[in-house]
Amino acid sequence: MSEDTTLLSLRGLRKTFDTQEALNGLDLDVIRGEFLTLLGPSGCGKTTTLRIIAGLEMPTEGQVFLEGKDITLLPPEKREVNTVFQNYALFPHMNVAANIGYGLRMRKVPKADVLKRVDEMLRLVQLEGYGKRMPSQLSGGQRQRVAIARSAVLSPKLLLLDEPLGALDLQLRRQMQSELKKMQQQLGITFIYITHDQEEALNMSDRIALMRDGRFVQLDTPHNLYERPATAFAATFIGETNILDCTVVGISGEEVLLDMSGIAIPATTEDWVVPGQTLCLCIRAERLHYAKKSPEGFFLRGTFKGSHYAGSERTAEIELNTGHTLFSRQRTEQEETVLPGETVCLWWDRKTAGLVIDDREETT
Repeated sequence: MSEDTTLLSLRGLRKTFDTQEALNGLDLDVIRGEFLTLLGPSGCGKTTTLRIIAGLEMPTEGQVFLEGKDITLLPPEKREVNTVFQNYALFPHMNVAANIGYGLRMRKVPKADVLKRVDEMLRLVQLEGYGKRMPSQLSGGQRQRVAIARSAVLSPKLLLLDEPLGALDLQLRRQMQSELKKMQQQLGITFIYITHDQEEALNMSDRIALMRDGRFVQLDTPHNLYERPATAFAATFIGETNILDCTVVGISGEEVLLDMSGIAIPATTEDWVVPGQTLCLCIRAERLHYAKKSPEGFFLRGTFKGSHYAGSERTAEIELNTGHTLFSRQRTEQEETVLPGETVCLWWDRKTAGLVIDDREETT
């Protein structure tokens, strides 16, 4: 990655609180103009990383560079970085226009320019005509737009967003995801976004940094993270995935033969796979098919335990005689009526199932 395209770099970031290690040697390059999401479970280090970038927290070790300049020790107000929080943090005694223009007034920008910039931001966040309203008169989604406008009006090089949609209901949250991505593209500002919501990350991001225990597990595009997870943790955190514990029996060309509790399973190999290795075969629930009638080629048999209806889709639970429980998600218009206790055949396209290392039990 060239210096021209790199806006922010983290090098060897470590952060320890008392004896608890929150970050464990993070390295990251953020591309200018991208929408990067830090994704992971609670306590994985997402917010600590954001606070260090913002200057609200000092790293125990490591450096933060913005456009090649070391800003590790700079106070927050000296960084060209702004933060949007989940609780909006609007001034309740100021109207919308005053909230948005506050930072410009603190910088002693001429009044006419402040009014012009505030009007531009109101149009951008689709709140024209709301300038004289008070925060208490706005919905949650509208308050969040004002909070984003107040940060973006200062034209920061980098905007940090700490679960900004977390307080919204599901329908509004999905609507705001689309609007926020459009805003980012129109502003041309680099966004670093925090969420623990996998769907939100997949919908909005150019790249996703999946975190666990203060480390990056995988940094990739949404497509690659979903289609080619690097580990079992990555596969199970993103989407609904079946994990089959297998041992590599043999490799022939692009095919590998796996043993799962005495059952031979063919799969597509990877260049790092070696005989005798214990691995996980990951099969997405929507790519695992079942039917009473056996298909051509390889398949497994299992007992249909039941299913869960969710409108356009139904998720079936099927138990193999090895004790493994697998889940298959299919569209309801394609489903075959199967009763609990009946035997079904299971199969999948070999190319859609991936081999990954098993890191499910790792801890720091």
